[in-house]
Amino acid sequence: MTVTSEADIAEQVKDAAAKGTAIRITGGGTRRNIGNHVDADASLSTSELSGVTLYEPGALTLVAKSGTPLSEVDALLAKEGQMLAFEPTDHRKLSGSNGATTLGGIVATNASGPRRIQAGACRDALLGVRFVDGEGTIVKNGGRVMKNVTGYDLVKLMSGAFGTLGVLTEVSFKVLPKPEATTTLIVEGLDMSDAQAVMSDALKTPYDVSGAAYDARKRQTFIRLEGFPQSVRYRANMLAKELKPSGPVDMLDGASIWQNITAFAFVDAVDGDIWQLSTQPTDGPKLIRTLMEQADVMPLMLDWSGGLVTLATPPGTDIRGIWRAHSQISGEACCIRGHADYFRQSASPLAALEAGLRKRFDPKGVLNPGVLG
Repeated sequence: MTVTSEADIAEQVKDAAAKGTAIRITGGGTRRNIGNHVDADASLSTSELSGVTLYEPGALTLVAKSGTPLSEVDALLAKEGQMLAFEPTDHRKLSGSNGATTLGGIVATNASGPRRIQAGACRDALLGVRFVDGEGTIVKNGGRVMKNVTGYDLVKLMSGAFGTLGVLTEVSFKVLPKPEATTTLIVEGLDMSDAQAVMSDALKTPYDVSGAAYDARKRQTFIRLEGFPQSVRYRANMLAKELKPSGPVDMLDGASIWQNITAFAFVDAVDGDIWQLSTQPTDGPKLIRTLMEQADVMPLMLDWSGGLVTLATPPGTDIRGIWRAHSQISGEACCIRGHADYFRQSASPLAALEAGLRKRFDPKGVLNPGVLG
């Protein structure tokens, strides 16, 4: 069912709670592969709940309804030389969807791209949210300026909750100026461990790195610098000198490299299931080696300096058991193309906390039940 107002959503959820039925929450349908399958009695789409309700470029603030397409927001911000700094990821290539990526879906999955290492994740750019909880109550938290709150920080909780705590109806973002210049340094021929070390070293420099990724198949390490043209040139030249002992260094704008990473273009012609694993950056290569020793695993991309690993496996391969056997490597794994379940390693206290929050905000289990396991 597609709704056109927050009041409609509240009525639908209230009715489902009274009947004890489950609802699958969708937006543009571009992230339907993420998370576990939801066995729901009905679906509720927020795609018609669309439109920017406030944009104040001088205050670096944007407020929009949850079904607003990302493309519409990007175009509006670009006119003022601004952007969503966390570089939202686009899962359409993985889901096979022609739908529009919506702000609600981005927030619900905390979909954050390469710039997360510098600007923070989606949840860090959120200023406020409006949503309908599992009992049909309309809730508002946060506002139009960044501030500390007491009690539940619902703004942060809703980002990455996969719709299990409430149906998002409106979101407020802090936006930032777009950089005037971009340079990407490419170090050739490193293996995963050496590449991770180079990315880590680059992030420790004073040169304000905004992207650090490694293409495992091409054995190319990407380091991005952004800002004012003269500053970028200086920082790129200085960093290139420091990176040269690690291998040959090329220097180019590289915008298409980062676009390909956010849109998952690097999975083209890759068969099987696609997994994303988040862990400590220094554990990324170690985790891949562990998995490769015991399963048919093909590493594709390391982002966030090794903290976000994308890899491919034959259809139906379950890597969770292998990971569980190595409890010293913590993190999360999600099959983003295929049919395996979402999985979190070594996080039973966190799982208990999440269960308590779901019981508080959705006591009858109406919203996306089981999507997070």
